[in-house]
Amino acid sequence: MLKTNVEKLIETSVRGEVIQPRVWVPQISHRGEPFYLPSTGGITYNVKIGDSAFGWVGDHIEPGVTIRAKDEGENSALNILACIGNVAKVVSGDAKGESGFVTGKHGGAEHVLVYFPSSVLEKLNIGDQILVMAKGQGLKIIGWEDIFVCNIDPGLLEKLNIEEKDGKLVVPVVAEVPAHLMGSGIGSTQVVRGDYDIMTADAKELEAYGLQNLRLGDFVLLRDCDNTYGRGFLRGAVSIGVVIHSDCLWTGHGPGVTVIMSSKEGKIEGRIDKNANLANYLNII
Repeated sequence: MLKTNVEKLIETSVRGEVIQPRVWVPQISHRGEPFYLPSTGGITYNVKIGDSAFGWVGDHIEPGVTIRAKDEGENSALNILACIGNVAKVVSGDAKGESGFVTGKHGGAEHVLVYFPSSVLEKLNIGDQILVMAKGQGLKIIGWEDIFVCNIDPGLLEKLNIEEKDGKLVVPVVAEVPAHLMGSGIGSTQVVRGDYDIMTADAKELEAYGLQNLRLGDFVLLRDCDNTYGRGFLRGAVSIGVVIHSDCLWTGHGPGVTVIMSSKEGKIEGRIDKNANLANYLNII
């Protein structure tokens, strides 16, 4: 088992509310076609972690529950401090007292995404308050301090069964993504909030790398992608991330990936495991 500095990490509270969906019109797809479809925000009842990231009649679909804080400063804290795997609790409304998990952070929209069972989704309402027990930023793996870790709950990190082998950390992933397919969000100067997208306009390229079957919640390896002090190309760098929202119709967009780990020197290696998905690690049904 990896040793970390978990005993020194701060666990604190951040809160957001379930927000109304947002739809902008007109929108134009990468094929030059206008579309008027569901997009970000709200409570998505029929798209869940473990489902396909492709094929939905929508754009940037966020599985489960989308939360945001109205105050920009508070929303910044929510988006930075909340980490994938953190416990989220409903603190108002008919579902008060129910618990779920953070599943991702969506840049641009600046949303935090949360899983709750279907029985809880049916009780939730727009405006209900969700408290996240935030813990994970500042996490370090002892002996591997040059590998940047972010956006992941320490308990979830333990469940990944990461191995130390031949001077590298071996992490289970569903697939590897080449740097030339990473699009919207690249060039950001930070990685502790939000995501960036796997571009999907070239279907043949997706198939060539086995990415056409990605699911929401899948762990993926990003080849030649540096995500330490921002998002960019660096030959030999390796990052690990989680697929957090669905495919998109806009040019330069696609399934979003929130990064959890990055090494400039390529000290991370992927071990292909088709079960490397949040649904399996967090017992999501």
